[in-house]
Amino acid sequence: MRRDRDEWIVGRVATRTFVALPAAGARAVELLRAGETVTRTERLLREETGEEFEIADFVRSLAALGFVARIGERPVPDAPAPRASLPWLTPRRTRLALHPALPVLVAALLTAAAAVLVRRPDLLPGYRDLLWSPHGSLVLVTGAAAGWTLLVAHELAHLATARAAGVPGRMRLGTRLQFLVMQTDISGIELAPRRHRLTAYLAGIALNLSVAASLVLVLAATDAGTTAHRLLAAALLLALLPLPFQCLLFTRTDLYFVLQDLTGCRNLYGDGLAYARHVFRRTVRPRGPGGAADPSAGLPPHERRAVRLYSAVLVAGTAACLAFMAAVTLPADVTLLARAARRLGPGHGPAENADALAVLVVLGGINVLWLATWWRERRRSRSRR
Repeated sequence: MRRDRDEWIVGRVATRTFVALPAAGARAVELLRAGETVTRTERLLREETGEEFEIADFVRSLAALGFVARIGERPVPDAPAPRASLPWLTPRRTRLALHPALPVLVAALLTAAAAVLVRRPDLLPGYRDLLWSPHGSLVLVTGAAAGWTLLVAHELAHLATARAAGVPGRMRLGTRLQFLVMQTDISGIELAPRRHRLTAYLAGIALNLSVAASLVLVLAATDAGTTAHRLLAAALLLALLPLPFQCLLFTRTDLYFVLQDLTGCRNLYGDGLAYARHVFRRTVRPRGPGGAADPSAGLPPHERRAVRLYSAVLVAGTAACLAFMAAVTLPADVTLLARAARRLGPGHGPAENADALAVLVVLGGINVLWLATWWRERRRSRSRR
C-alpha cells in the first residue's frame, strides 16, 4: 500500500494487480488484514468516520481482485502469478541499478561526451553514417543486429531497475500502432517510492544515452576513415535513433509513463482514449441533454485536465503516425520487397541473390513478426473480455 495524493494505491506485486482506494477503503484493508471481522470492521469505520460502509460487498470485490487469501478457515482460490523474465536477476544482484550515485555517473559521462562534441563537431552523426558499407545487405544485417542488441539492452535496463525495487517484471514483444517494440511490464513499481518509479521508467533512455556518450569518447580516439571508425559512427546513430520515438507519448513510451506519474493519473491512455471517443460520438451524433455522460467528469480536477489535454495529443499523434505509414513507410517497404523478389533467382549473380535474400529475410521477417505479434495481442485482449 502507498499513499498517493488523496488516495491509496493497493495491490499485489506477485499478480501485478493494483487499484486506487479512498482513505476509508485503505483503512478497511488494514483492519481486515489485521484479522478484524467484517462486522467489527464496519463498526470501527463507522466510529472513525461517522459513515456507513458495506464491508461485505467490499470484501467480495477484493476477493475478485485476488486480494483475499482466505475467508474464515476456507482458502480462496488464487490465480497463478505471471512468470517473470530472467528470474536469476534477483533484487540483490541488481541493487546497484537504484544506487543514488548512478545518475551522477550517467550525467558525468554525458557531460564528457558533450564537451568532446563541442571540440569535435565532425563526430556528430548523420544518416550517411548508417551507410558504412557499399553493400546494402551488409548494412541492413549489421544494422538489424545492432538495433536489436540495443533494444534488448534498453529493456534489460528497465527490468534490472524494477527488479532492484522488488518488482518481478516481464519482457515481451508488442506493437504500438505500426511499430514493433519490445516492452517490459513492470507492474508493481506503482508501490515504490517516486525516485525508484521514475528511475525505472527512465532507465532505458539512460542506457541509450550512456552507450551513445561512450561511443563518442571512443570515436574521438579512433582514426577517421577506418572501418572501425565507420562502424562506431553507425552504432552511435543506432543508439540515438530510438530516442525521438520516446517523444511519441500517444504510443505509451517510457516518457508517457513519466508523464502519467507526474500528473497523478491512474490510466492516462485509457481515460484519454475514452474521452476522445466520447467527443467523437458527441460530434457525430449529438443527442442533446440526454446524451452519454462525459467519462472524464468523475475524475479529480487535476486528472481531468491532464486527460483532456492528452486526448488531443492521442488523436493528433495517432492520425499523423498512420498517415505517415500509409504515405511513406508502407510504400517504401513494398517497393524494397518487390525489388528484392525480382532480383532473386537463377537469372542473377550470387551477389545479387545474396543481397535480395538479405532484404527479404530482414525486412520481410520484421513485418511478419509485427503481424504475428499484433494478432497474438488481439487474441489475448479478446480472451480477457
